Amino acid sequence: MSVSNITSEKFNQMVQAASITLNNNAKFINSLNVFPVPDGDTGTNMSMSFASGAKYVDQDNSESVGDLSKSLAKGLLMGARGNSGVILSQIFRGFSKSVEDKKELDANDITDAFINSAKIAYGSVMKPTEGTILTVIKGIAQAGKDSNKKDLAELFDELTDGADIALKSTPDLLDVLKQVGVVDSGGQGLFFVIKAFSDVLNGRKIESSHKPNAAEMSQMIDANHEQSDESAQGKLNPEDIKYGYCTQIMVRIGRGKQIKYDFDYDKFYEYLAKLGDSLLVINDDEIVKVHVHTEHPGKVLAWGQLFGDLANVKVDNMRLQQEDIIEKDDKKSAKEDNTPKETAIISIVSGDGLGELFRSLGVTNIIKGGQTMNPSTQDIVDAVNSSNAKKAIVLPNNGNIFMAAEQAAEVSDIPTKIVHTKTLQQGLTSVLSFNPTASLDENVDSMEDMLDTVKSGEVTYAVRDTNINGVDIKKGHFMGIVDGDIQITGKHSVDTAVQMVQKMLDEDSEVITIIYGSDSNENEANKVKSALEKIDSDLEIEVHEGDQPVYPFLVSVE
Repeated sequence: MSVSNITSEKFNQMVQAASITLNNNAKFINSLNVFPVPDGDTGTNMSMSFASGAKYVDQDNSESVGDLSKSLAKGLLMGARGNSGVILSQIFRGFSKSVEDKKELDANDITDAFINSAKIAYGSVMKPTEGTILTVIKGIAQAGKDSNKKDLAELFDELTDGADIALKSTPDLLDVLKQVGVVDSGGQGLFFVIKAFSDVLNGRKIESSHKPNAAEMSQMIDANHEQSDESAQGKLNPEDIKYGYCTQIMVRIGRGKQIKYDFDYDKFYEYLAKLGDSLLVINDDEIVKVHVHTEHPGKVLAWGQLFGDLANVKVDNMRLQQEDIIEKDDKKSAKEDNTPKETAIISIVSGDGLGELFRSLGVTNIIKGGQTMNPSTQDIVDAVNSSNAKKAIVLPNNGNIFMAAEQAAEVSDIPTKIVHTKTLQQGLTSVLSFNPTASLDENVDSMEDMLDTVKSGEVTYAVRDTNINGVDIKKGHFMGIVDGDIQITGKHSVDTAVQMVQKMLDEDSEVITIIYGSDSNENEANKVKSALEKIDSDLEIEVHEGDQPVYPFLVSVE
């Protein structure tokens, strides 16, 4: 089909299709994150960011593509989560600036727009790195330059090919991608966007999702739960949850004593679809893994046994979980300080215990989020504007939140500065140097100066086998990560934590803080403490409950 111009109606269709495609493929994009930790979130961030942009476009009744592109850029910015979401917003800010006066777009307009997209995106990053989403937008822009197509359907196919070539080159440009054997996750997300645009213009059906291979299967099942956002549940009444039991099973196909049927995917899936929602079924020749929300977990288990034996079963009562969330939120709300203040210190934190720890040190406002769920630009703006303060300092506590925080600081109602804390441990240390009588800039400078005084360690588990920088990593084993580098692996979290801290110690080390998460407990934290005291009895060691997900231990050494 031949397309000479993109109208406002067609542009809206393209944007909505891209949003759907990113949502459908978020789990696959997450699985491409280099570190084998159970919190890869690039796909989630890009999907939620673009969904915000698509909402702004859908609510804009303008008949001008220039106006709609401005709405897309604004929605992307306010909904941007993580660095990938912010860069995506900058790509379409560049696009918008190029076409802001255009009612409809032709081939030349599109080419110029993506050239400007690449320029703005590269300019938005302090140290642009090839082998990332930037390489892919540059590949799209170059494909536009090289094309002589006037038919937009044909042009976008060439842009998609350019994105694909650039995406496949990312492992050759970034060594860590080559080590792990994946393409860049942010670049993969942008590829899905441009492909969705092309599919709309060519009248093709939007693909529901990327079909995973056997190696991706387990990662996708795990991602379905590790990416859950408690804060999104808010005050949902537990009784309003239609299907109350989150049920996961793994079936060894063709094995067991109760087998009645040969495995047929459609037959297997259709029965489960009648039992609930949020259904995910992935299989290879040997196993099938199931995730479903249902009122009848027993029926799910019994159905699985008709095809093979049960290798793994997990059932969670989501109503009970929601009751716990509401109780914790009520306690947190009761402690929120809404009195007028000179300076608000706003910290992004995952884990109620960590929230209490930050408050005890003088933090006035907590944004719930972090590694497993990056807050959006809008979330940070809302926290600043509702802080009832004259000025604000934001602690991102995660490098992937820097760009969203910086964008929020630019559009907030009060003067706002960012202290570039990469870890929760740095965040805790920086707060100690806050001086309520100092100016905003003086406080930011002194808090930034504290960041190099602390070493940050974290223990988590691997979600896949891989090798990074010569360290062999086995799925299910624990990893000790020091200031972003995997230093040690082991079968047990306590032993891994002790060995990790040993690598963090030097002759100047005096204070160790151990923060145990929801996957650990005080007893295990004290085992780590006792082992370290035997290594050096002069060390001052503190233990705190953090409640953080994914990381059994966070450790700081100062």
